[in-house]
Amino acid sequence: MTVIPQQVPPVLEVEGLCIAYDDGSTARRAVHDVSFRINPGEVIALVGESGSGKTTTAQSIIGLLAANGRLERGTIKLNGTDIARWTDRQLETVRGARISLVPQDPGNSLNPVKTIGAQVGEIFRIHGALRPEEIDDRVISLLSRVGLSEPALRARQYPHELSGGMRQRVLIAIAIALRPQLIIADEPTSALDVTVQRRILDLIDELRAEYGAAVLLVTHDLGVAADRADRIVVLQNGRIQEQGAASVVLAAPRSPYTRQLLAAAPSFAAPVSRPPKVRSGVQDDIVVVDGLVREFAGVGKSRFRAVDDLSFRVRRGSTHAIVGESGSGKTTTIRSIVGFDKPTAGRIEIDGTDLSGLTGEDLRQFRRKIQLVYQNPYGSLDPRQSILQIVAEPLLNFSRLRRADREEKARAILARVGLPEDAFSRRPHALSGGQRQRVAIARALVLDPQVVVLDEAVSALDVSVQARILALLQELQSDLGLTYLFVSHDLAVVRQISDTVSVLKDGRLVDGGAVSEVFEHPSSDYTRELINAIPGQKRRAAA
Repeated sequence: MTVIPQQVPPVLEVEGLCIAYDDGSTARRAVHDVSFRINPGEVIALVGESGSGKTTTAQSIIGLLAANGRLERGTIKLNGTDIARWTDRQLETVRGARISLVPQDPGNSLNPVKTIGAQVGEIFRIHGALRPEEIDDRVISLLSRVGLSEPALRARQYPHELSGGMRQRVLIAIAIALRPQLIIADEPTSALDVTVQRRILDLIDELRAEYGAAVLLVTHDLGVAADRADRIVVLQNGRIQEQGAASVVLAAPRSPYTRQLLAAAPSFAAPVSRPPKVRSGVQDDIVVVDGLVREFAGVGKSRFRAVDDLSFRVRRGSTHAIVGESGSGKTTTIRSIVGFDKPTAGRIEIDGTDLSGLTGEDLRQFRRKIQLVYQNPYGSLDPRQSILQIVAEPLLNFSRLRRADREEKARAILARVGLPEDAFSRRPHALSGGQRQRVAIARALVLDPQVVVLDEAVSALDVSVQARILALLQELQSDLGLTYLFVSHDLAVVRQISDTVSVLKDGRLVDGGAVSEVFEHPSSDYTRELINAIPGQKRRAAA
């Protein structure tokens, strides 16, 4: 970790920061008396769950609070100068030049109708840092510096033509263009695959070392903070629970909240041996995938093979994980398994039923056996319906129960997944992310399926909410005998809850078997790369 001489003045000093949001006639305070400092070349992690105040704190530093947000009290000193109450025009002189921001979502942060080159070059034009004829060459040099292949081509492309990891590198290029003294990285990798995440964080660390910039890393992932930060500031409900050297905070946390975050983090969980479940000595495979192939039309007469000769089996009552990066074939595979998509070749059996022979009403009724829980419950829940209506609706489509009986069953399953009764009449927007995911699980279970497919079902949740949902899933599996297909790019979670695993790369199976065997003795370089990219490795190595 970085060692900073004490005589060097801090790049940033935040003292007694209080921030509120105006909500009609009242004001809601989101940040309470927050103080910390960052030295040159140092990485400070602001850690906490949604609503902890970490993003609000970061936005206030660069003067990008929402319109209804206001700084009530405190100072924000950049190299000794208090910029807390500067006007927008004053702040424009330091944004990008002395403080820069790497936002969370590159999809929403880049202009879809401007080329990459135009957007990177804009920061030079705004600050008058280069002559117009020099900008193009500097843009290409920057894109090359952040590791983009064919930088001249990328400069001519539009954001939609780049992958998520490539777009995030573009945002980093913009952030470092004028070599700022402070880089604020706000959840810069939370939407990325684990190996892409590691490469992006490595890049930020290399640039920090090269330019001597300080980094404020905003994250809910303690594994990332453990690997990357010199010091950690833990926030809950807008208040600092503790702060100090990362090694000290993680080894001996004083705050109950920090201990809770550590206990819930799958990155730090000890590997659990979960041998495949076998009942009465009989091999009972409820899911059989044999030689699955799925092709799509390519350019001209060419064909693109998204899934290539994939085979695996899942024991009844067990959890089988399908893992891999974006483009590995995970989603295409599960769409075929749940009957949404017809394979090009191969065989899929669910509880002895061959899907290839099902059409029309037979296929519709088959879907009672296997249900899907999506990654984003907010996008998959009807915003116009109450929670009770959402969960009861599948019964209307698949059974002849009377309305009172449908509602009774929906109430029972909502209670089973831990939703309070006062939530039943609400709409999805009135629930938290964890509550919405419970609704999505209840909707999947109301038809009494045998197999539940969980498509990145916990990846968008805070670590403690994620831990509660995983505990719920394990409890439901034990009580109801459910079989799970767990689709994920998070190997820390897979290691925690799965019995068996299939690792996909470019549509092909590169590793498979019992989770303990695959993690301890991976047979492919790709699987080893995925395992080595799991955050929290430094803490585990030091333990």
